[in-house]
Amino acid sequence: MKLGRPEYWDQACLELAAADPVMDKLIAMYPSVSLSGRGDAFHTLARSIVGQQISVKAADSVWARLIAALGDVTSDTVLVMSTDALRACGLSARKVEYLSDLARHHQSGRLEPSDWLDWDDEAIIRELITIRGIGRWTAEMFLLFYLLRPNVLPLDDIGLIKGIALHYHGGERLPRAELVALANCWQPWRSVATWYLWRSLDPVPVEY
Repeated sequence: MKLGRPEYWDQACLELAAADPVMDKLIAMYPSVSLSGRGDAFHTLARSIVGQQISVKAADSVWARLIAALGDVTSDTVLVMSTDALRACGLSARKVEYLSDLARHHQSGRLEPSDWLDWDDEAIIRELITIRGIGRWTAEMFLLFYLLRPNVLPLDDIGLIKGIALHYHGGERLPRAELVALANCWQPWRSVATWYLWRSLDPVPVEY
C-alpha cells in the first residue's frame, strides 16, 4: 500500500477551500500536515478497535501500553499474549475478544486488501463488518487511513460531529440527515474535510 501523503491532497485542498469558507480557513491553519497512510492492514484495524467509543487521548494511552507490552502490535504478538496481559493494557474484555478474533482472521489470510482495490467503499465496508468487532466506524477508519479513500464521511465519529457543530452551527449538533446535506459541498473530498475538522479539535494528527 502507498504510504504518506495522498496524491490527491493538494487538489482536494484547493477545491474544498474554493467551495467552503470554513474549509478555506481550516486548511490555511494547518498547512504542513496531512492525512498519512499506513502500510499494515492489521495495525490499522487493531488501532481502530482500540479507539472505539473512547477519546483519542485515552486510545493513545492504551495503544502505548500495548506497544510496551507486545513490542509491536501484530497478529502474532496479540495471539501469544494472555487475556489478562491484554486487559492490563487497558482494553475491555470485549475489545480483547475483538483483537484476538481480528488476529485469527489475519493469520488465516482473510485480510487481503489488495483484493479490494477495485471495490467501492460500501462493498469494502460490507466485507469488513462481517469480522467480529468491526462495525461501520472501524471500517471507515480503514478506508481513510489504510486505503486512503478520498470521500469517506464517518457519520458516527464523535470528532466529526463535534467539529461540524463547532464551525457550522454554533456548537449545536445537527441531525444525521443535515450532516449529510452540509457535507455535500465537500464531495468528492469528504475524507479531507473530515480530517481538517479533526485537526480543529486536536492539532496532533490521529493515526490508525
